[in-house]
Amino acid sequence: MLGEFDIIARYFTRPARSAGLGVGDDAALVVAPTGLTLAITTDMLLEGRHFAKGVDPAALGHKALAVNLSDLAAMGADPRWFTLAIALPAADEAWLDAFANGLFALADREKCELIGGDTTRGPLTIAITAIGTLPTGHALRRDGACVGDDVWLSGATGEAALALAHAAGRVALPPGDAERCRERLDRPQPRVGLGRRLRSVANAAIDVSDGLAADLGHILERSKVGAEIELEAIPRAAPLVAAGDARLATECLLAGGDDYELVFTASPERRDAVARAAAAAGVPVSRIGRIVAGSALAIRDARGEPVALARAGFDHFAGGTDAP
Repeated sequence: MLGEFDIIARYFTRPARSAGLGVGDDAALVVAPTGLTLAITTDMLLEGRHFAKGVDPAALGHKALAVNLSDLAAMGADPRWFTLAIALPAADEAWLDAFANGLFALADREKCELIGGDTTRGPLTIAITAIGTLPTGHALRRDGACVGDDVWLSGATGEAALALAHAAGRVALPPGDAERCRERLDRPQPRVGLGRRLRSVANAAIDVSDGLAADLGHILERSKVGAEIELEAIPRAAPLVAAGDARLATECLLAGGDDYELVFTASPERRDAVARAAAAAGVPVSRIGRIVAGSALAIRDARGEPVALARAGFDHFAGGTDAP
C-alpha cells in the first residue's frame, strides 16, 4: 500500500527547473527575478461542493490548477510555481496517475512548476497556491476602473452553468451540446496570454469564477463606480441559444460562474489596443457596457428594461452546491 511519501515521490516529484529547491524538503526556495513582483493566489476544491464524486481525475487535476492560473491571469501575471496540498480518502494508484497527468499537462503548457505541498488522508480536498511574476507597478487590479471606461468580456460565459443545469434536469441538451458544456465546466482554459497582454492596456480586471454580475460587482465595489451592461452585447455560445429557455440562458450568462473568463475595463481610447491584445492572445473579446458614476450595476435588455436576477452568482456559504 502506498504511504504519504510514496505518493509524493511517485506522482508529484519532479526535478526543480526554475526553483532553487523544489519538492522534497521542509520548504521550497525560489528567487524573484530583479524588477518583478510576485502575485500569489490560493484556491481550494472540495468534493461535493466544487466537483462531483467520481469526476474524471484527469479533468480534476487540470481544473484544480486552472482556477489558480485564472486568478494570475486576472492580475496580468506569468505563472511560475505552485504548491499542492491534497487530502485523499485512499491511495488509489489509477486515480493518482490520472490526476497527476491532468495537473502536469496544464502546468507544462503554462510553464508552471510544482515546488511543494502536503498530502494526508481525509475527504477529497485539493488546495493549490500559485505564484506568478509580473513587472513591478503593472499589475491589473480590481480598484482601477474609471468612469467612462468600456467594460469588456473575454470569450463567452454560461456554458459551464448550463452543464450543471443539464445534470440537474433543468434542461435537456443534445449530446453534442452537453459534451461541449461539460468540457467548459471540467476543463476551463485560463486566459493567461490575454491577461499578460492587458497589463498596460486595461485599468481593472477580474476573472469570472462566481458569475459575471457578481465578479464585475467586485470591480465596482473596489473602484467605487457603477456600470451599465447591455444584455444583448454579451456573447451567447450556441448551446445557450439552442437550449430554448431565455430565462435560464440569462441566468447562466450573468450568474452561472465557473467560466474563468476575464472581465476588464479600459479607456475607449484603448479599443484598438484591446483588439490587438485579444488577437495576439487568440481570445475573442466583446465590449458589453461602460463604467458610470455611482455604485450600481444596471443590466438592460434590448428594450432598455432592467434585467432582474434572483442571484448575482455563486456564494460558498449559501445553500446548495455547484457540483452536479
